[in-house]
Amino acid sequence: MGQANFAYSTAANDAAGLPLGLSIFADRPHVLGQLRDDAVAAGFRIAEAGGIALLLEGEARGLGELVLVDCPAPDGAALAALVRLDLRAAHAGTQLIVSTSVAALDDVFGCLDQSGPQLLVDPSRADRVIALGRALAGAAQLKVRELSEEDRLVLLRLTEQVGQIAQRLDRLEGPVRDPGQPDGDSVFRFESPRPAFVSAEAEDGSARLIRASRPALPDPRLVRRILRQRQLRARFFDGDLFGDPAWDMLLDLTAARAEHTRVSVTSLCIASGVPPTTALRWIGQMTEAGLLERVEDETDRRRAFIALTDKAADGMARYFAELGSQAARLV
Repeated sequence: MGQANFAYSTAANDAAGLPLGLSIFADRPHVLGQLRDDAVAAGFRIAEAGGIALLLEGEARGLGELVLVDCPAPDGAALAALVRLDLRAAHAGTQLIVSTSVAALDDVFGCLDQSGPQLLVDPSRADRVIALGRALAGAAQLKVRELSEEDRLVLLRLTEQVGQIAQRLDRLEGPVRDPGQPDGDSVFRFESPRPAFVSAEAEDGSARLIRASRPALPDPRLVRRILRQRQLRARFFDGDLFGDPAWDMLLDLTAARAEHTRVSVTSLCIASGVPPTTALRWIGQMTEAGLLERVEDETDRRRAFIALTDKAADGMARYFAELGSQAARLV
């Protein structure tokens, strides 16, 4: 699949003064081979490829523009190496694509809080191709200002082609951007339905601003019941018919906030009702939109949780207050 989809890109990269350097760290031979084949077909220059042990040897070697890491079952040493790699990548502007398993997701997620990596969970080859396409498009956008007009056009066409391929594959699962929406613009439009401050008249007759009161969060038992009702549909119909991972995650986090409990990234992926890699893309978009935030564990720096921002909590509280008694009948 990778060679067929990206055969055009090698010539385009060469014409634009590329290829980009790429390092691959994977212990599973078949994954290492697939990553190498797809990366070469995409026009990347393989700077290094080998097992996770290479990643643990130190920081002497350069990273290149992109690093691929496959760690489905990392041990303590591998997790420590991921922390160092995350810091180095953030400092160098290197893009990371890290694939792992559901069992190791929380540990790996906790290690990667600086570089904004693409996280894949038990990915298919199509998932990896999509991730490579996004990395290639991102690298092209970073370099476009340094190129001649002719090379700029080549890269713009390349970016458009890679985006079209990723969209075709991504339609199989995951959020789809509105074709009329500009690149880089969030798919979410989130604003509180009421102003944060309201005007009030003081005793002396002068106007002043006071913070508007926010309704209390809904009863978490009600929110959990709504979630169970939504999930029940999957027993009788194809779950894709009702897929709404963003809303399911907002409901789960609303209940958790009212219960004063913390939600791990794995738990939130399960609540979303979609595959973990798809859920992680939604979490990334919702974080960028200001709905979700990453919360570090004060007692264990290797762990992190996901929570509603105050802005999102305010919106959910006002939403349920507006529904009133009708909320109990939501499905």
